[in-house]
Amino acid sequence: MAKKVKTILKLNLPAGEATPAPPVGPALGQHGLPIMDFVKSYNEKTAALKGNIIPAVITVYEDRTFSFITKLPPVSAMIKKTLRLERGSQKTGTEQVGILTKDLIEQIAKEKMKDLNTEDLEMAKRIVAGTARSMGVKTE
Repeated sequence: MAKKVKTILKLNLPAGEATPAPPVGPALGQHGLPIMDFVKSYNEKTAALKGNIIPAVITVYEDRTFSFITKLPPVSAMIKKTLRLERGSQKTGTEQVGILTKDLIEQIAKEKMKDLNTEDLEMAKRIVAGTARSMGVKTE
């Protein structure tokens, strides 16, 4: 018999370095989940990816158990890492913080493809370019 799903949580956490501090503690605590069990298994699963932000999609069941899957880093995090940026522009539209070449856009799009809601590389490249523009990164 399948377990009844109570809720689904999405958290963006640093790979291999999650702690019971917010946002993890309050998010899991309000559903009565064992916080340290999640932190330990998340950190084990993502230890090889340290330095990235890895989203976790946590499925909470009514019997207070949980399961989770990890996704690829958000497109914005991939862009920041590729261009070695601390953060996006404070004044999007007037201030630019970097340039993404066609090759880099394609590389990020291919990497992120399985998490995007498209099978088409051209559409995936547009999604990446749009995210870059909203961060104040110029695209070619």
